[in-house]
Amino acid sequence: MTIKPLIILPDPVLRQQSKLIEQVDAEVLRLADDMLETMYDAPGIGLAAIQIGVPRRMLVIDVAREGEEKTPVVFINPEILKVSDDISTYEEGCLSIPDYYAEVERPASLTVQYVGRDGKQQTVEADGLLATCLQHEIDHLNGVLFIDHISRLKRDMVIKKFTKAARAKI
Repeated sequence: MTIKPLIILPDPVLRQQSKLIEQVDAEVLRLADDMLETMYDAPGIGLAAIQIGVPRRMLVIDVAREGEEKTPVVFINPEILKVSDDISTYEEGCLSIPDYYAEVERPASLTVQYVGRDGKQQTVEADGLLATCLQHEIDHLNGVLFIDHISRLKRDMVIKKFTKAARAKI
């Protein structure tokens, strides 16, 4: 397993649409392991493949609290089947937008279909933090960032800040 460098805003890679994974093979499983190691190292609770520069429809999530046993889940080709009408608000952050947090409203619960590490189709019904995390990470697969769900003024300020920081590194 290898810790991969994270793609940081304003890198245009983050806006790419990720492609379906045709089959779960050794390469895909290695990518999943690298993603988990990268996520835990960051540290974070979710990571989409695009965040390490791989435009494939895969994400990893572990919403176990600190001190609890790790519960990593690999979601390959996740697809939201159903969302609730109820809305919840969580303060979200993102490994690709370090040290910035904002409250985001999303459906409170949802049903997601995906392929697991074992190559089998699975379905999960999620609410709470897991529901928010799934929506956040699936957004990444579609080139959407959590800042796209906040006001335009705040979003523009964040993009400007990260663009300026990126230029300063050149």
